[in-house]
Amino acid sequence: MNVLICPDKFKGTLTAEEAAAAIARGWKQARPKDRLTLLPVSDGGDGFGAIMARLLGARPQKLRTVNAAHEPTDSFWWWEPKSKTAIIESARINGLAMLPKGRFHPFDLNTFGLGAALLSAAKKGAKKALIGIGGSATNDAGFGLARALGWKFLDRSGSEIIEWLKLAGLATVTRPKGRAVIPSIIVAVDVQNPLLGARGCSRVYGPQKGLQPEDMKPAETALRRLARVLREQHGLGDVDEPGVGAAGGLGFGLRVFAGARLKPGFDLVANQAGLKQLIRSADLVITGEGALDRQTLMGKGVGEIAVLSRKAGVPCVGLAGFVENPRQAARLFETTGALLDLTDSESAMSQTARWLERLAGKVAEGCPPRNYAA
Repeated sequence: MNVLICPDKFKGTLTAEEAAAAIARGWKQARPKDRLTLLPVSDGGDGFGAIMARLLGARPQKLRTVNAAHEPTDSFWWWEPKSKTAIIESARINGLAMLPKGRFHPFDLNTFGLGAALLSAAKKGAKKALIGIGGSATNDAGFGLARALGWKFLDRSGSEIIEWLKLAGLATVTRPKGRAVIPSIIVAVDVQNPLLGARGCSRVYGPQKGLQPEDMKPAETALRRLARVLREQHGLGDVDEPGVGAAGGLGFGLRVFAGARLKPGFDLVANQAGLKQLIRSADLVITGEGALDRQTLMGKGVGEIAVLSRKAGVPCVGLAGFVENPRQAARLFETTGALLDLTDSESAMSQTARWLERLAGKVAEGCPPRNYAA
């Protein structure tokens, strides 16, 4: 039997590559004769860079920059010389996971450090950049990035603004001279939120980064003023474009300040990997992520893999830390399995690979259920 193993990350515990390897180990122990193809996937969040780099054959490039709190940090991006393509994962520079929990307030964080990666890629001669922006710690709509690229933000007295919350007093934005830093930039977004309002970046994703209820009004005011001045003075920025609210508005910032285009991260990975053809060639598809929840059932990430599998007539198994609604999940997946069916939450989080391997083995032992090829 040909088995395609294509999980996303188990956030906070396993990368997509680690999850795929654990599933493969468990499956192989139970069904050693099956032919396994491993294809870790990403929707544009943490892990996007490494997955795209592997698919394109890109190599790491060292980078000295600053994190979201402006602390010096060593990072890297990837380079594919034949197509002159740079791959950048912003979470490796201004990611939430890089900072001690609760130490910094989002008002004190920005995306300045990401500019060093773009400038490094431009210096290398990049004609194209692929940027994954999920997992960010910031909520500055790319204000820090813009400053790193040479944009100036002045208040009514002509003084330069260097803190994004003070954009509420923004009067003038001046753009750098010259051409775009990189001719073609594609941003992999994992959500479709607008910049402002009830579904905007501050209200929907700000709380997980540390924004409190009393912070929402000043945050919205600052970003709203930024968007208004950019529109009035430069004709730039659509606050309602799907995806501009991704990564604390970094989607908006890259769109406006670097001329980027926004695309669903899952589609970028799937197209580069030839996922549809791989599914059609498989007898069984196994996918998974930390939680199979409402977003999964709406077709996001691994939910899209299940949809593609169903269209191809190939059964799809969904493995996760927990399954929010197994009955609804059965509409997409042939079967599902959860780590919490085998152990408690503490063990599932601390020994995720072990339990995922065991879960995959248990599913394999029951194979083939209905519709599976022998």
